[in-house]
Amino acid sequence: MLNRRTLLKGLAGGAGAVAASSIAAPAEARGNHTMPEHALGLLYDGTLCIGCRACIPACKEANGMPAERTELAAGNYWDAPLDISGKTLNVIKAYRDGAGSHKDQVVDGFAFTKVSCMHCVDPSCVSACPVSAMTKDPVTGIVTYDADACIGCRYCVAACPFGVPRFTYDTPFPKISKCQLCQHRLGKGRYAACAEVCPTGATLFGPVALLEKEIERRRSLAPGAKTTFPRGRVGSADSYEGIVGKYVEHTYGSTEIGGTQVLHLSGVPFELLGKPALPDVSPAARSETLQRAIYNHLIAPLGFFGVLALVAWRHMRPAEPVAAPGAPPPDRDDGRGSGGEP
Repeated sequence: MLNRRTLLKGLAGGAGAVAASSIAAPAEARGNHTMPEHALGLLYDGTLCIGCRACIPACKEANGMPAERTELAAGNYWDAPLDISGKTLNVIKAYRDGAGSHKDQVVDGFAFTKVSCMHCVDPSCVSACPVSAMTKDPVTGIVTYDADACIGCRYCVAACPFGVPRFTYDTPFPKISKCQLCQHRLGKGRYAACAEVCPTGATLFGPVALLEKEIERRRSLAPGAKTTFPRGRVGSADSYEGIVGKYVEHTYGSTEIGGTQVLHLSGVPFELLGKPALPDVSPAARSETLQRAIYNHLIAPLGFFGVLALVAWRHMRPAEPVAAPGAPPPDRDDGRGSGGEP
């Protein structure tokens, strides 16, 4: 029979096999993925945003999303979603302190921020999806979703550090909803609807490399100075004359989890806007490195189960011989000794 000693021997042997396989074939750590050369994205400048929320209905119209009603204190209902959801891919939120009388100030001030998919350079949703329903375009870097391939596991919902993918629980045929940067419009000479309708250029569409240059230009200007800001897409002849904001030092999305293709400028600290503080290393890189270390070439699990099979085989009872017809049954030692009846 299997006792504690043999069990410990078997477990020790299994641990040795796992350790030996890890030493024999060590897994290499995976670094962050890099930005595609022709990556497309958005620049959101909170100091230019006036909170008109024109981007919300424009996004809904471009993507065929339904209205989402919000109950107000007076009992009225309006299509004014408070957060992204299965019906809303993009929303503008506000920070307010005290009297809220000074824009882009922490004390007695207010500020706006945009919430939508960040289109990560190394997206966790793509790494977590077991059926490749979430994919990242190798050229544009846009993270897209295939509803036909989705199995509804919602791993992407749990994996996203920004909490972006949302599941439509209230429909008989649920699916994931997230911004796909209006990819379906790009081949028609159009671009992200939220950027198209923004009256001040607070949301700007274009190649990430050019958006980063526009960020450098804005940061080089003196706060309070007048300048022109491109509207719609970067490099556009359409422009808006406005005042240069006093930006916080960090550009949100430039380093978070390996970088994103949606970049944010702000006049107040990002933590006040509800933006999560995230490390430079992507969760996808960490999780895939761990998976490779555990399951490298399947040696570790195969070795472990092999040891378990060996332990089980060594402690199997031998098969009893089959008695000939009419022969007396063989003597069997039932562990009670030779004292006869108990």
